[in-house]
Amino acid sequence: QVQLVESGGGSVQAGGSLRLSCTASGRTFSNYAMGWFRQAPGNEREFVAGISWSRSSTYYADSVKDRFTISRENAKNTAYLQMNSLKPEDAGVYYCTADPEMLKLRLGRSSDWGQGTQVTVSS
Repeated sequence: QVQLVESGGGSVQAGGSLRLSCTASGRTFSNYAMGWFRQAPGNEREFVAGISWSRSSTYYADSVKDRFTISRENAKNTAYLQMNSLKPEDAGVYYCTADPEMLKLRLGRSSDWGQGTQVTVSS
């Protein structure tokens, strides 16, 4: 059984930072892209960031460019999302996802999803 487990969420003030982690288990994730989505109350789930298996390609939503950084350690089957200069509009549940195809991942059509971790940003 595949599992994606997120951690690192919490509450911060605007301007603060958080680092999310996502660890995959259950099978090998060789050649899988990994990424992050978020969902705020009343909103649809939206793409935040994605990274290829080789780490040579990264993608970001315009709203988080220059503030968020996605990375991964393949030996640990783990992806990270470093979030700096957080804004109240960054708040929501952050989901980790993985898929062999980056395009499918970015479209939210991944095969695997985590349960999510809550991020709260106070103004």
